[in-house]
Amino acid sequence: MRDRKIFVGRKIRTVRQEHGLTQAAFATRLGISTSYLNQLENNQRHITAPVLLALADKFSVEMRDFAGGDEDRLLADLAEAFADPAFDGQPPASQDIQLVVQNAPAVAHAVLSLHRSLRQSGERLAALDDTIERRGALVEPSPYEEVRDFFHYIGNYIDELDRAGEALAGQLDGMGRDRLMPLADYAARQCGIRVIVEAAAGDPFTLRHYDEKSRLLRLHSRSRAATNAFQIAHQIGLVAYRELIDPVVERADFRSQDAAAVCRIGLANYFAGAVLLPYERFLTAAQELRHDLDLLAERFGASIEQVAHRLSTMQRPVRQGIPFFFARVDRAGNITKRHSAAKLQFARFGSACPLWNVHRAFENPNDILRQLAETPDGRRYLCLATVVTKPSAGFFAPVQTYALSLGCEIEHAGHLVYADDLDLVRDTAFEPIGVSCRICERVDCHQRAVPPLKRRLMVEPNRRGQLPYSF
Repeated sequence: MRDRKIFVGRKIRTVRQEHGLTQAAFATRLGISTSYLNQLENNQRHITAPVLLALADKFSVEMRDFAGGDEDRLLADLAEAFADPAFDGQPPASQDIQLVVQNAPAVAHAVLSLHRSLRQSGERLAALDDTIERRGALVEPSPYEEVRDFFHYIGNYIDELDRAGEALAGQLDGMGRDRLMPLADYAARQCGIRVIVEAAAGDPFTLRHYDEKSRLLRLHSRSRAATNAFQIAHQIGLVAYRELIDPVVERADFRSQDAAAVCRIGLANYFAGAVLLPYERFLTAAQELRHDLDLLAERFGASIEQVAHRLSTMQRPVRQGIPFFFARVDRAGNITKRHSAAKLQFARFGSACPLWNVHRAFENPNDILRQLAETPDGRRYLCLATVVTKPSAGFFAPVQTYALSLGCEIEHAGHLVYADDLDLVRDTAFEPIGVSCRICERVDCHQRAVPPLKRRLMVEPNRRGQLPYSF
């Protein structure tokens, strides 16, 4: 597969302007001609490795900033939005969408915000019909949607919280598998938080309850040790590391206080993950154990979900892990958690592709399923899927069950134990999958649920194939 050309004119221009340099002076520092720099800034030429190295050497620029990950996320989301019939007429060409993403990302985000408002307004009108109040048709995004997009576009890596969590882990005498007592002791000594693990009287579903007045943290005895350790680290983050969390929330500039509150919880969760699975130690172990989820969970006394989610956040500049995608899916196919450091980007609306092995995981609850998959853009992935079940609160209590998906592009598969006996070369070994039916262009999919939004339907009453239509 050919290497992708990366156009980063806006980013180069921003670096030059931050240093107060003219094009001529900046080009001289980089060792290139002024005309070449002008072409780079206007996206008429793609950036090359020598220029990247010069930027890193002369201006302390992280090459990761030019890797295109943010643009990939934004490009996928914008292409999905333009596929919606709400944008009547001929959809923009892929090259035009890419130009907007590269040169005017604020415009791209504004279009996404408008599209989300239109969808929500339409869904509410359809659900409530004539009973809805017509005023204020364009609605705000829900707090959870706004926070989800915030983590999505920052690449799910928050450096200051990650390093703070890692530093705290270092203070806890190199916690082994038993992190519960060291964390409880630290909470008592350094934060004045007393931890009690007990059965919640009359409420089997409360995992954590913190009383600010008495500074008492109650945890449920039915929860696994890994869960309770996570909840203690979470509370430490909220109480003792607020000076790190609040500035991140302020920079996000959310539309509502509810979104800010949801984000604060998400950031405390991020901090807890960094404490229990400290970056350098976890990355070293992941490489040593070749990303074996069970062995990593055993070594760190963590859950499979904690390990899989943490692997998707290992994007520290200079010391990056494999760019994984991660998702948690319920039985109906709804994606309840999602993040991708890989090229694969999840659909913002609708369910996941039915050919994705994450759905088959529910049929094999005790296994880690493997799938070699190819998306419509020709990229190939190693996809893992397994089921997780939350502890039951008794015979009559409902049980939470989810499927987890973790995967990476095939070029990284050799670093995973799961690829050892797979044929990574044979074309027919890769199953065709999409992102979601509404934006998938495959014409030969036997599991298609709905036609693609931006293709014209052809309905032939005298002919029937696998689907009742073609396009």
